[in-house]
Amino acid sequence: MATRLAPAVPAQPARRRRSVTRRPLHRGHFGFLRALIQGMPARPMWERYLAEEGEIEDEAPATAAAGDSTTTDAAAARFADHPKVRRVTAWLRGELAAAAGRAERYGMARLVRVDFRQIGRPGEGLPSLEDFAAEAGLDGFSQSEQMEAYRARFGRALEREAKRAALMRRQLEAIDWLEGKYAQPVLAADACRAWLADTLAIRLEAAGVSTLADLIDRINGLGNGWARGVAGIGAGKARAIEAFLTSHTETLGKTIGPHVAVPRRQRYAHELARVVPRGTNDATLVPLDKLVMPAELDGRNGAYRLPQARCLISAHNDYEAVLSWLRAKPGLPPDQVARLRERRRDVATVPGPLDWLNWLSNTQRAYRKEAERFLLWALLARRKPLSSMDTDDCLAYRDFLAAPPADWCAPRSRERWSPLWRPFEGPLNPSAQRYAVGVLTNLYSYLNAKNYLAGNPWQGIHVPRSATPQLDVGRSLTEDQWVFVTDCLARLVPTSANQRLQVALPLLYATGLRLSEVIGVTTDDLEWVSLAQPGTGEREEGWWLTVLGKGNKLRRVPVPDSTIAALGRYLQTRGFSADPAASRGVALLGHATDQAERAPWAKRDTAGADAGLAGSTLYRQIKRFFETCAVELEPVDPRGAARLASASTHWMRHTHISHALAAGAPLEAVKQNAGHASLDTTTRYVTTEDARRMRAMKQLWSKDGN
Repeated sequence: MATRLAPAVPAQPARRRRSVTRRPLHRGHFGFLRALIQGMPARPMWERYLAEEGEIEDEAPATAAAGDSTTTDAAAARFADHPKVRRVTAWLRGELAAAAGRAERYGMARLVRVDFRQIGRPGEGLPSLEDFAAEAGLDGFSQSEQMEAYRARFGRALEREAKRAALMRRQLEAIDWLEGKYAQPVLAADACRAWLADTLAIRLEAAGVSTLADLIDRINGLGNGWARGVAGIGAGKARAIEAFLTSHTETLGKTIGPHVAVPRRQRYAHELARVVPRGTNDATLVPLDKLVMPAELDGRNGAYRLPQARCLISAHNDYEAVLSWLRAKPGLPPDQVARLRERRRDVATVPGPLDWLNWLSNTQRAYRKEAERFLLWALLARRKPLSSMDTDDCLAYRDFLAAPPADWCAPRSRERWSPLWRPFEGPLNPSAQRYAVGVLTNLYSYLNAKNYLAGNPWQGIHVPRSATPQLDVGRSLTEDQWVFVTDCLARLVPTSANQRLQVALPLLYATGLRLSEVIGVTTDDLEWVSLAQPGTGEREEGWWLTVLGKGNKLRRVPVPDSTIAALGRYLQTRGFSADPAASRGVALLGHATDQAERAPWAKRDTAGADAGLAGSTLYRQIKRFFETCAVELEPVDPRGAARLASASTHWMRHTHISHALAAGAPLEAVKQNAGHASLDTTTRYVTTEDARRMRAMKQLWSKDGN
């Protein structure tokens, strides 16, 4: 019979366990041993109760016939006799005997150590009464007469079997008693080392996962494939850990979400939205679209609120006021929103009043991030609504940006649906601080202009002059490094993803597009143009790409014929015409098309061949490529390799501008290609004069013998 454990309260600090040399016993340990004593198959019992101990491979011989019960029994016996199973079983019996000894129940201590299945001659079995009666010719006799003959024939064996059954019954009663006294509930605050095998716990701790709560958050936050970043834990061990946590959901108080079992690309947006419920409390960091502000902090009675009758926006609290400001910023064009809606994997969701938050422009996303951070800080750290913030609060937040606590930070890869999402990646550099102050000043200026607030506490607050942002034009490749990169690019294995990279990098280099721009362009944005040269009668013909840049500003950028030719070959591999003009509405950079051939075990991408890919996908691919190039360059040029290892998509934009200016391209032409608002921004890339000055000084130094 099963014993009932007293409920545990995970929030009590006293119940938190430390990593100890003696592992505690949970209900699964008792369940496994109880099942073995009762003769149940060891393998399914292991998988049910002791999944955290890891998998055990024990396949039947290849020559065995399928469905052969003898073979199945032999395989079960081999599993039960596996060294790991025997070791764990012996450990369990030893732990229970020690526990009984501590309770001064020494007879019980001896009892639980014995495997009563071994009593009697190995392999001895008794026939059933029916089989015995048929064999002995007793079919016409009464059951009592058959039993008398049966006892006369097998009396000694029956006595041994009865004795064994009685001892096993006593052993099960002892295990029930010990479980009720010593079984420990598995709590979320427990260290991983307390429950998992040392090898698993050590690897998880190296990845920053120290408690079971951390482990569940990581699983829910990353979903399927959460263990890929943990060395030495593959898919099998990951499923075993999930099974262990699921079996103890009642005492853990935390659940692994159903989204974990589904690959990321096959999950719908509304399914991910349910991973973290909408709401907040005194310690929850959630994105703006999940935030529910407490009534006492929502700003309806803010210290600097103006009467609602004078307000020019329909906002009744700070949350609605922030959304009004955000929606007033330049958004995506309606046709682009329509295309995104068509591709979205969320057919079951009915658009709601906040649905527009799914279709923000780059400007709106950048502004949302800063408002979101400040709103969370005001609620959780300052315990004040936005409409009650004063200048002292703003100065404190400016200092906070330089050193946010670790629990406010997470890697950029933690998506907004994930419980691992945090508003910061780490401390903001002075340039980012200045940008944040500028955005928040803009927010409060909007609220002032709309008669929502009576003043702007950010007015006059600046980041120190030494923190004035400077464009890091050094984040670009030299001409030699670009030649090396193109050589590495040409030697890539001809997979679909590599063919995409062989188009993407030259396109970024030739045009200076931003990442958000290059993933949004389609064949419809390419146009062959023939232009007359003034006063000469000659014509300049070539391809132009229309780009929607920052602030929803359109610009046209020339594209070299060689890049268009590479694009044509890439379009053909995706099933389209090599002529961009004949393939309408096709994203220039799409999803891989050879996934089924190269990775048949992986789930297929459901996006169409004409669909564009996510910016994060291209960003990661380019980062990995540059890191691979750096490894190859390291033996001959360590400094150059270090630069390549740091390079990213935005380096290609800087490289385009720097190389174009060095080649003598007019400043105005480069400014127009890059989409800079001012020539001042473009001129920061001019390094040719500095290079000449350095060469001249080196000649002088060489004459002086320096």
